Amino acid sequence: MSRPLPQGQLAEAVSLAGDWSSLQGARLFITGGTGFFGKWLMETLGAANQALELGVSATVLSRNPQRFQDAVPHLTQAPWLRLQQGDISDFTFPSGDFSHILHGAASSDARDYRQEPAAMRRAMVDGTQRLLDFTARQPAPRLLLISSGAVYGPQPPEISHFPEDSPLPPDTDDPAQAYAQGKRESERLAMAAAATHSFPCPIARCFAFAGPHLPLDQHFAFGNFIRDAMTGGPIRVAGDGTARRSYLYASELSAWLWALMLRGNSGPYHVGSEADVSIRVLAETIAAAVGTAVEIAQAPQDGTPVSRYIPAVRRIPVELGLSQTVSLRESIARTLDWNHDR
Repeated sequence: MSRPLPQGQLAEAVSLAGDWSSLQGARLFITGGTGFFGKWLMETLGAANQALELGVSATVLSRNPQRFQDAVPHLTQAPWLRLQQGDISDFTFPSGDFSHILHGAASSDARDYRQEPAAMRRAMVDGTQRLLDFTARQPAPRLLLISSGAVYGPQPPEISHFPEDSPLPPDTDDPAQAYAQGKRESERLAMAAAATHSFPCPIARCFAFAGPHLPLDQHFAFGNFIRDAMTGGPIRVAGDGTARRSYLYASELSAWLWALMLRGNSGPYHVGSEADVSIRVLAETIAAAVGTAVEIAQAPQDGTPVSRYIPAVRRIPVELGLSQTVSLRESIARTLDWNHDR
């Protein structure tokens, strides 16, 4: 069971997101509301609903509502939130009209696309089509599609930050690219539906993040290092530590996503941090925060290109007036504090 997110951080996210007035009395339909992103989005929405007296109601699609209720009872007991059991690929359309639709349902667990890549890709595409069929029935919806920086494929080592106008690679049947391909197909479907039915559809291409609710046992280096730190260390780096990543804290992630929902224009926006750091330095920074050691599995090899996964963030600062303010060290401190107090 998880405790509520810090009230100060929720208030911070609500304030950063900007003018919430367009959600006054709104009905929202949300997929992907039960994971890392979803828990932050739901708690932020709840904080805004209470502080600003929005009168919002939200229906959240979940394959396992009971598990979600057991994990975050403080959230699922909220009177404004309703859980609907169902799978994204064939869910029953809820009755009534919905003004705002947020589609974030898709597994980002590397185990899923290693074990059943074709099935995962098909489920992502079929689920998006089902969600778009539902959206097209609404009188005047806004749709926020949560996508991923993975749509670009591997980042060329000579490019330090992916531009937002980077071309997408051609379609592929490579199982290792199943997640990326599923996201690309979902984006194309969404933009075609938005053009056909004349509804706005901002797309959030999300990169790497830090904060409470980030899984501590998957393929996220930040989460795994936090787990190692909390269990006394050492912090174990599986590779050589040269890969470079960047991390946006979850309160800013949720604020940016709500800002996109509230007032974003159609098309892709990068959501992430431009402040890149090597995995080795990330591990050492987390280790220093708790006083433990770092173990690196491999020595760097001369001539090996450095792996990068870092966005250039342009549209959000220009169009929405938002930029990163929570540093990496503060992100680490906040994440450790929340996990220690669970």
